[in-house]
Amino acid sequence: MKKTILMICLGFVATQVVAQDPVPIKPRVLISTDIGGTDPDDNQSMTHLLMYSDLIKLEGLVSSPSYGQGSKEEILRMINLYEKDFPKLQGHNKDLAEPDYLRSITKQGRKGGAPFRGYQTSTEGSEWIIKCAKEKNDQPLWVLVWGGLEDLAQALHDSPEIRNRIKVYWIGGPNKKWSANSYAYIVENFPDLWFIEVNSSYYGFFSDNNVPDSVKSSDYYDRYINEAGHLGKDFKNYYNGEIKMGDTPSLLYMLDGNPDKPMRESWGGSFENIQHSPRIVLNKPSSLKDTVAFCSILEFHLQGPKTNIPKDSVCFWMEVPYGKSVQKWPGYHLGNGEYVIRYIPKKAEILHYKFNSKIPELDGLKGSIVIDNHWPGKKHESDYVLGNNWYSDKSDKEFYDGKLQGGKTIQKWRTNVLMDWAERWNWLR
Repeated sequence: MKKTILMICLGFVATQVVAQDPVPIKPRVLISTDIGGTDPDDNQSMTHLLMYSDLIKLEGLVSSPSYGQGSKEEILRMINLYEKDFPKLQGHNKDLAEPDYLRSITKQGRKGGAPFRGYQTSTEGSEWIIKCAKEKNDQPLWVLVWGGLEDLAQALHDSPEIRNRIKVYWIGGPNKKWSANSYAYIVENFPDLWFIEVNSSYYGFFSDNNVPDSVKSSDYYDRYINEAGHLGKDFKNYYNGEIKMGDTPSLLYMLDGNPDKPMRESWGGSFENIQHSPRIVLNKPSSLKDTVAFCSILEFHLQGPKTNIPKDSVCFWMEVPYGKSVQKWPGYHLGNGEYVIRYIPKKAEILHYKFNSKIPELDGLKGSIVIDNHWPGKKHESDYVLGNNWYSDKSDKEFYDGKLQGGKTIQKWRTNVLMDWAERWNWLR
């Protein structure tokens, strides 16, 4: 009778949580995050990271806000909350990271985007990336980027030899839009970098398509978190507790199977090798006859007066409607009357824009372009050619979650991941 009950219980558990595949060795991880900025999903992902810190060797927490008001103080605030819950958490798992250690590896990176060249000056964060990458260790340093690439680009510029000692998983998409110059610097100068560029698959993590009610975005907090501990009470402050956690797939990728094999299935997605990063160079505004893939680099090179404006300084703006507001993107003077701006659209849409400047030849220019949702799309002569270890969202239609390329490669594991996390929230009861 006891055996029968046990088998029934085990069967029930198996339907709820499918254990991830074992990771060959505990990975060395550094997180670069724009936490504290305009999107509070980084706070949700930071909570998840802290509660799973036993499964990785965490070596750095770098604040890299290319946009917004993020800072390392916000990381430290999250660690303080974790510290209050630490006795209960440690009672269930002795391997969780010590709060004081986490504080010691928290560093401030660049605040704001890089100029057109893609880098500027070193920061505490970029220097920490270099230090960790150069540590004597047979294992690579995994740099998981939840925001802009400015500190990573700076580290590569200052110490290009680390290219062979790091591997990158980047949550791109909207972050790519804010970090266009640093991204362009990296793909142009380090195409041989080992890099997973995730522009859309990560959306699958907060997709409610085909998931049970118990783990729907709006239900999970009340069912499984419900103010558990100080971290649980704080979690309610972000999207009213609704699950987003768009950066979490980068960590999930490290927790499930062999991270050296990006084409495998894993909690953090499954990816394919890409050979080019699309870059379209225009010498005049585009029209609706032009179509590009989302997350492509649009690079406008415009001619204007030869002036004394310093090279690589902002002197005009690209204005793009965003809901009821307008977003502005900086354009630069390259010298000798050449003016340039990079813009990376984050989604499929019909994009309208205009240029604003005190320079008459640039002021008031308008254009439109069609953005489709198939990345990286067709090739162009001006594309950046990539090496053998650059990976991105699977392009086959069978992996789309609605309009989201590659979304199903992560969405299919959502229930397993969240039920696994529910067990850890229970530690705080």
